Amino acid sequence: MPDVGCAGLLVEDTFCGPLAALPPEGALLALDDMPVRAGGCAANVAIDLAKQGIAVDLAGCVGRDGSGDALLKTFARHDIGCSRVVRAEQQPTSRTLILLIEGQDRRYLHVIGANSAFTIDQISYQWLTSLKVFYLGGLFALPGIDFSKLAALLAFCREAQIKTVVDVVVPHGQAGLAQLKPLLPLIDVFLPNDDEARAFTGLADPFDQLRALTDAGANTVIVTRGGGGSVAARDGKLWTCGAYSMDVIDPSGSGDAFTSGVIRSLLQGWDLPQTLRYASAVGASATRAAGTTDSVFTAAEAEAFVFEHPLTVTEGR
Repeated sequence: MPDVGCAGLLVEDTFCGPLAALPPEGALLALDDMPVRAGGCAANVAIDLAKQGIAVDLAGCVGRDGSGDALLKTFARHDIGCSRVVRAEQQPTSRTLILLIEGQDRRYLHVIGANSAFTIDQISYQWLTSLKVFYLGGLFALPGIDFSKLAALLAFCREAQIKTVVDVVVPHGQAGLAQLKPLLPLIDVFLPNDDEARAFTGLADPFDQLRALTDAGANTVIVTRGGGGSVAARDGKLWTCGAYSMDVIDPSGSGDAFTSGVIRSLLQGWDLPQTLRYASAVGASATRAAGTTDSVFTAAEAEAFVFEHPLTVTEGR
């Protein structure tokens, strides 16, 4: 039986680089490889959890195409349950081309594809009752989500004492708390990054973001800040956590790896400072190779790394 159910974005990622620079117009740049990997929030978190020894199921949509076949084979290699992954009839598997340019942020070319077919109706309440944690990855980038049905699902999880973790992908131009606010009191752990938190709150300071989200009803909020570490709020208290330094090849999967660390921490019953240290180590480990999951720590590796590399977590601003 799975301990965790992951639902949401499933994507086939193709990575180009790292490149010193984009080629000039009309030029050909020869590459040694363009790795193709499973990606998308739900896929990444599920694979990362499996690498940490946690039984996990996936729910989402892929197309009836070679990309969908490849994703399902990848999930099977990690012993991830895929019986709730639906093959969309009309849309291709979602795909992203990720350009890695040295010294620059990543560039993305994306096909939404089958992710647009994913709906809350695909999530069985009977399945939820078998879980300890339910994770939804990519809220706001899943156009088929009915927010009233999602609220009912989260309320069911709250009543059944199933922990819920939600993160978001905020499209350009998305702003304000109108759609999110009714959900926040029903989510156990909400995990935006600082750019996403700014889009929701209109605030730049991460502690102001935390206060705005908790004032809107959020329970535990963790705002990740890349190399700036993370900040968190729970029960009226605030925490600041530093970041681990790694030789960064590709930061693409670091946020999802961090989320997987938070989920394992929920299963372990750890307090928030221990959660932040462990999740930070797992998140940092994802940056060491091109792709979102290849270099992610196992649980034993992450725990040893945290023990050997103390990371400061302070309460308060």
